[in-house]
Amino acid sequence: MNLKYFLLSALGLIASTTAVAQYAPAGDKIKTPWAETIDVNNVRPEYPRPIMERDSWKNLNGLWDYAIAPKGSVEPAKYDGQILVPFAVESSLSGVGKTVGDKNEIWYKRTFTIPAKWKSQNVLLHFGAVDWRADVWVNGVKVGVHTGGFTPFSFDITPALKQGENTLMVRVFDPTDKGYQPRGKQVSKPEGIWYTPVSGIWQTVWLEPVAPLHIENLRILPDIDNNTVTVTIDKSVDCPAVLAEVKVFDKGTLVSTAKGVNNQPVEVLMPKDAKLWSPSSPFLYDMEVTLYKDGKLVDKVKSYTAMRKISTKRDADGIVRMQLNNKDLFQFGPLDQGWWPDGLYTAPTHEAMVYDIDKTKEWGYNMIRKHIKVEPATWYTHCDRVGILVWQDMPSGDENPRWQNHEYFTDVEKVRTPESEANYRKEWKEIIDCLYSYPCICTWVPFNEAWGQFKTPEITAWTKQYDPSRLVNPASGGNFYTCGDILDLHNYPGPAMYLFDATRANVLGEYGGIGLALEGHLWVPDRNWGYVQFKSAKEVTDEYEKYAKQLMKLIKKGFTAAVYTQTTDVEVEVNGVMTYDRKVIKMDEERIKKINREICNSLNK
Repeated sequence: MNLKYFLLSALGLIASTTAVAQYAPAGDKIKTPWAETIDVNNVRPEYPRPIMERDSWKNLNGLWDYAIAPKGSVEPAKYDGQILVPFAVESSLSGVGKTVGDKNEIWYKRTFTIPAKWKSQNVLLHFGAVDWRADVWVNGVKVGVHTGGFTPFSFDITPALKQGENTLMVRVFDPTDKGYQPRGKQVSKPEGIWYTPVSGIWQTVWLEPVAPLHIENLRILPDIDNNTVTVTIDKSVDCPAVLAEVKVFDKGTLVSTAKGVNNQPVEVLMPKDAKLWSPSSPFLYDMEVTLYKDGKLVDKVKSYTAMRKISTKRDADGIVRMQLNNKDLFQFGPLDQGWWPDGLYTAPTHEAMVYDIDKTKEWGYNMIRKHIKVEPATWYTHCDRVGILVWQDMPSGDENPRWQNHEYFTDVEKVRTPESEANYRKEWKEIIDCLYSYPCICTWVPFNEAWGQFKTPEITAWTKQYDPSRLVNPASGGNFYTCGDILDLHNYPGPAMYLFDATRANVLGEYGGIGLALEGHLWVPDRNWGYVQFKSAKEVTDEYEKYAKQLMKLIKKGFTAAVYTQTTDVEVEVNGVMTYDRKVIKMDEERIKKINREICNSLNK
């Protein structure tokens, strides 16, 4: 062996081993089994955007330098240590476990090199999500700013790059509950239904080489009634002369092709016997989207789509029912908050993340209500692949009007500041834009209960106009208005129908909350709660079945969907089907699977 090569390899191994030795999860809270499998040199290595995939990319997850400094400071002269990206500063898996607060900012820093084969291409720097405001520099050059804690964003950093080693620096400010921004369940002082703050980078950071003229986003719309798929292509450069081509494949066999120019959406005619997507048969068509300029290929991405339709229709009894593919389907699933004891917003591994979805499917549910959080792109792709419908909440934020949850709202609705309203509209649009093409998403939920609720009829109308292909649930369990597609009631612990709307779909957006505190699997040893509490898995399962039978009676009276609280325990809430560390299923799985399937099939003719 060449001596020089041997020495360099040895030094690299020592450096890698030292980094591993220095990293350790912070704190002594419970952890999931996957926490022990994390490799700091290969963190969350899965491709981060399967709905629009290119062959070449570079993952920047791993150990970065970090510092917590007073808000408004210049870059710290010395950093505090290392943080494991993409885990939030407050999380155990970050290796930091510190509270940042609204008086401070987080600084991140690392170096990277550009692969030689990317020469002559533009380079995009992608962030899956950063909570909340991110300022980004490359080699001291400001490349961009983004606000919004739940959506992906990217910057073309080509002009700031240099040969060899480049320096990436990110400054993040997150006021948690001291600001107006959407934040979900995060608060400065966690208790009850309120949880630990999540600040900074919490999804994958990555690089991607592209041509100067490239695809920025796809907006894919299936139409089973007209047997088409329409693909709207957002490009980096407005160039009408570009030819766009869309190919659709069934397991490798080309089934349809269409082309378009002049920035027109490409309409693909599907086979007459096109396979429909549903929870019982989640068939996905593969797709390729290619751009040509002057006869030369300039960009190509891989994607996928599904033939499915979301709608409502009045049944023979005069009840408005939710439909999938023009057939009544009772949608039933858990409230899924997507929190982790070790990673907070971020699952330790991809396997951990999809475990929750797979268990939900195994338990006989056909839907998930993604509760006031947005997940990584890979989460939605997995729902597409296994066949789970998704209700997507807008993360709550800002102040609340008075909550009238048992009658139609009669007060004057609270007005946000102009800055808060503009920010809500910006972030809600970004969420819809980044999730629009996922077949699993069937319902948009702009507000949860009365948290930050404002201008409900106007926001609902805008959402429906922006995406007419899905249902809009104006305010799940919130202040009720006669708008949108759904009237959504919340009732704990058991099901109840205390309002009914003859013109819209009626759903039970939350119920249940059956608690069981299991020693050795608790976030804290005391202060644990559920809406009702029991002492054994049998008692919890019995109570679950009791509520399920009550729900079955209310389906006949008009409910067309229901959401059980909840998938897992979260911090001091112990009302999950699973413990927070995912180590114990707290109910009899076979019993709940049996009755869940009965509920999901209750409207089948």
